[in-house]
Amino acid sequence: MPERKRLSPEESRDAALEAARAILIEAGPQAVTLKAVAARIGRTHANLLHHFGSAAGLQRALARSLAETVCARIAQLIQDARADESARTEDKPRQVVDLTFDAFDKSGAGALASWMILSGNEDALDPILDTIHQLVDQIAEGEEEESSVDLRQDTLSLVLMALGDALLGEPLARSLDLPRGAAREIALRQLTASPRFEKMWG
Repeated sequence: MPERKRLSPEESRDAALEAARAILIEAGPQAVTLKAVAARIGRTHANLLHHFGSAAGLQRALARSLAETVCARIAQLIQDARADESARTEDKPRQVVDLTFDAFDKSGAGALASWMILSGNEDALDPILDTIHQLVDQIAEGEEEESSVDLRQDTLSLVLMALGDALLGEPLARSLDLPRGAAREIALRQLTASPRFEKMWG
């Protein structure tokens, strides 16, 4: 039997989060348990308990990881648009909308957040909210209060639409005889109509 590779605590934690992310996409949030993740990466239940404390702790860490990944990509898009005035910026807002919607839908963050809340974890959304707040603060740094308020309102609208679409978008669009991507198009129109659009995308 081959010897199991020794991982540093950080490597072990990262491997667990990657496995948890895969299980979330494959089987849904109820399947993201310490036992399932441990089996996926060939570790013990006790090892994961040491890193995350509980299944709820694992899910919170996963929620934070998902949020940090998408927020980092959004921040990079905005930074690139600001740095290169000759670049095509009209595609950037669509990329932001798609990243946000995909994070809640295809990456499972919407289902995970809902599952955690229904399971009695009242602080379930804190990792996602904290990360989004940090992104907004980073983008709005040095701007006037009025512009900062516009940004927070844009963020609120986009996140709520993405979360709602992940949970109800497909059946609701079908019942209204609308295409599946209708909510994304509405979110894109709202983002490009925002008072901050020219400032953010140049």
